[in-house]
Amino acid sequence: MTETTDRSDMPGPDHTEEETAEDLRERVEVLETQNREMENKLLDAAAEKNRAEQQLDRVTRENTKLKKSPLFIATVQELTEDEVIVKQHGNNQEALTDVTEEMLEDLEAGDRVTVNNNLAVTGKLDKETDARAQAMQVEESPSVSYTDIGGIDDQIEEVRETIEMPLESPEVFDSVGIDPPSGVLLHGPPGTGKTMLAKAVANETDATFIRMAASELVHKFIGEGSKLVRDLFEVARENGPSVLFIDEIDAIASKRTDSKTSGDAEVQRTLMQLLAELDGFDDRGDVRIIAATNRLDMLDDAILRPGRFDRLMEVPAAGEEGREDIFDIHTRDMNVDDDVDTGELATAVGSITGAEIRAVCTEAGMNAIRNGRETVEMCDFRDAYAELDDGEEETVAMSGPTAFA
Repeated sequence: MTETTDRSDMPGPDHTEEETAEDLRERVEVLETQNREMENKLLDAAAEKNRAEQQLDRVTRENTKLKKSPLFIATVQELTEDEVIVKQHGNNQEALTDVTEEMLEDLEAGDRVTVNNNLAVTGKLDKETDARAQAMQVEESPSVSYTDIGGIDDQIEEVRETIEMPLESPEVFDSVGIDPPSGVLLHGPPGTGKTMLAKAVANETDATFIRMAASELVHKFIGEGSKLVRDLFEVARENGPSVLFIDEIDAIASKRTDSKTSGDAEVQRTLMQLLAELDGFDDRGDVRIIAATNRLDMLDDAILRPGRFDRLMEVPAAGEEGREDIFDIHTRDMNVDDDVDTGELATAVGSITGAEIRAVCTEAGMNAIRNGRETVEMCDFRDAYAELDDGEEETVAMSGPTAFA
């Protein structure tokens, strides 16, 4: 008897193919996910490799530098057809050494070079200029103009003739056949506008402006001060036309004495270098000089002679008309009451300097703020001057009928 098999429960061919396709799709998704993970790991490994290579390169260079023989600094003394004579710094040892044709064409006597242990020239260095001297160059002009200075109109005109005219119109002096004035020395009481005048020159001219305080030239070690003076004038010559302003010049240019202390001797060495730069053997170049001092009587006669400072200009305290101009300058941006009369202020305050007038105006504004006002009144100026004067006599005088009425 033949046994009949029931195939109704067996999966059909379509059902089997669907399950197989689903399994394949799941496998593909898993493989794609794994592939993306592997690609990310590969990118991370490549980045890590790059960092490691950079670090290895840096360490290799540092190691090479540490193993490299040190170089020494020397100065070229003389050039021959295919050799140079150099003097090594420190021990003053001189040597005749070969250089390449390209380097020989680029070298001049006085250039600084690097040499190895065999004193062979390996390279040329830039000029030795003190970074402190370069830092004294004013990159941004001050915001002071001649209109911000009052009471010294004659001095302003003379400074412009001495400093600006040679820079802007040198042909005027050539046509007459004279050399322009070499410099101007401003002297007078503190606070009369000497430094303000130098700031205005810096703002009004297109020349390079270099400013310094003479006290910065006083150094502890021998030769440091004179070296800084040389570098200062070298920077001025290289960036010419230029204006060099030396404030409080009496710090290094006071009268020379027979003192034997090392400090005084160093100051005198610095002064002698300054004298040589102002009017020495070497040409100063297109450099104009402005100096300022409160103590003209202390200065050495050598620095006062013509050729170093052709103009000795006194900047005195302003007169009554000048004081009124200064009050107008310092109150023009202030919110002052209608009863404030700058002419009356100029009469009442007496012979005070421009700096003191500015202090009076500032203190008057502070008095208005303390009293809760936005307008500065005449009484504020009266109280401000009383505080500045700090004396009973001037305070009583200002309370009279003509002072701050």
